[in-house]
Amino acid sequence: MSLERPIAPDPYELLPIVPSFELTSADVRNGEPLDGAYAHGSAGGDNVSPQLAWSGFPDETKSFVVTCFDPDAPTGSGFWHWVLVNLPASVTELPRGVDEAGLGGAFSVRNDYGDSGYGGASPPPGDRPHRYVFAVHAVDVEKLDLGPDVSCAYVGFNLAFHTLARAVIRPTFQVKE
Repeated sequence: MSLERPIAPDPYELLPIVPSFELTSADVRNGEPLDGAYAHGSAGGDNVSPQLAWSGFPDETKSFVVTCFDPDAPTGSGFWHWVLVNLPASVTELPRGVDEAGLGGAFSVRNDYGDSGYGGASPPPGDRPHRYVFAVHAVDVEKLDLGPDVSCAYVGFNLAFHTLARAVIRPTFQVKE
C-alpha cells in the first residue's frame, strides 16, 4: 500500500465545460513556481496578490469573478486563497497588490485563512509542489446576489450557473523542509 497521496483533480475538469479566454500576468506563469512575494506571511512571503490581465472574453460578459484555489491542500476540499466577486466588466486588469476600494463595488469573501482578500500560498513544508489555480470567470450577470459573508464554495456553486467562459493560470509553490 502506497502512502503517497494521489494528485487531486483540477477543479475545473469536474465542472461543465465552458469556453476559455486569455489570462496573462507579469508576475505568475503557468506551471512555474510563484515568487515568494505572492506567498503568505506564514511561508515567509509578502502576501501580495499578483498582477492579472485578461482579454478575449465573450461580448455578453457583465462582470467577473477572480479566484485562487489550491486543489492540493491536504484538506479533502482544497484551500481557497482568494475569491473576488462582482468585478465590473469594464475592469480587465488587476495590479499587483490590488486595493479593492477602487474596483466599483467588487468585494472579496472570506478565504480559508478566515480573512477577506488575497491570502498567498503556504503549503505544508516538504509537501510536493502545490498548484495555485488563478481563474477569471466571465459572468452573465452584473452582480451575483451574494454578500461578503458567504463561503467560497457557495460563490463557486453560483458560478456554476453564471459562468460564460473561464481563463486560468496554474503556477506552483513549495515550502522546502
